[in-house]
Amino acid sequence: MTDHHFTDVTGRPAIGEPDYWEPVIFRRSEIDAEIDRLCALERPGNGRRSSVFTHPRAPAGSPSLAPGIRVSLDVLLPGESTAPIRHTSTQFGFGIAGAGRVSIGDTVHDVGRYDGWNHPSWRPYMYTNTGDEPFVRLTYSNAPLLERMNVHLVEDLTDITVPSAQQKAMPDEPDARRTSPYGTFELADGAMLMPYETLVNPPSLPSPALVWAWDEVKDHLDRLEALGESYVGRRLYLLYNPFTGRTNGTTPSFFATITIRPPSIVDRPHRHVSAAINYFFRGSGWSRVGGRKYEWGAGDLMFTAPGWMIHHHASDEGDRVYEVTVQDQPLNIAMESLLWQEDLKQPARVLGAEGGFATNRTPIGSSA
Repeated sequence: MTDHHFTDVTGRPAIGEPDYWEPVIFRRSEIDAEIDRLCALERPGNGRRSSVFTHPRAPAGSPSLAPGIRVSLDVLLPGESTAPIRHTSTQFGFGIAGAGRVSIGDTVHDVGRYDGWNHPSWRPYMYTNTGDEPFVRLTYSNAPLLERMNVHLVEDLTDITVPSAQQKAMPDEPDARRTSPYGTFELADGAMLMPYETLVNPPSLPSPALVWAWDEVKDHLDRLEALGESYVGRRLYLLYNPFTGRTNGTTPSFFATITIRPPSIVDRPHRHVSAAINYFFRGSGWSRVGGRKYEWGAGDLMFTAPGWMIHHHASDEGDRVYEVTVQDQPLNIAMESLLWQEDLKQPARVLGAEGGFATNRTPIGSSA
């Protein structure tokens, strides 16, 4: 006897408004207290002192801050290293205190406060604290989505091994057994047929582990403050990984943007399907999400935008705001699900499948 069955949905109305996870804020005082708690622990066997920011609605077995985004607070004491590990999830890291070194595959990167970096999938990695104070970082992962799909594979490794050149490369000589005699060809109206040999050997691109150093990023970011109060866009740069191509990502699932908000700047209300998590590392301000106002300050981490809920942000008087924002926009572009409404008076658009939006910024080289 089995319990599988058909579910009759004949004539049922379309599903209405999504069941949003409400915004939540982790205050700097809470984060600092958790850092202190992690620092006080005995060193675990794998060296990974880690705590996950958990939304009240997150499933018990898959803690996360947004339905598809996990954010962890990771701490290493001076001289400590983590055991190597690899997994099918991809990650974005952001340093908030101290300094360290991350080895990802056959690359090594020195990272510190307000630096950002990415982790490609299934690439062995480990961290070392190279400073004289705790090395603290935020890690953003698409693991909750993969766990929901039951395909989040994780391996703890005894050492980091790099595949040999022979393992990495396909044979130099053509092999007729690996090639379809028919290839990929077109049917009517642009539809195509692709053979198995191409299906299991798709074109591949190098997936780099990259670092966006704060010292370099800040120099470019600060120039955006001069755009003035009449500018209708947001003063930010995407930490762009060219591997993600048209989906505009830092990882294949997420983008990470660095924003500067001059004092007393209020963004236009807008909404998008992608969820957003903001870490404010300088200044203070407020966000209005779904009609409710949330105040935040330097060192706070906030789940600011449940998918498709109207929201906007503003900076307080006196000091500029710096923030890093992570959204699952690239994933939604790839799935053709990124509905975006930049102006609530205008129709929403499916970004990546149709034309997007323009700002009122004067093109470089043209007269004002």
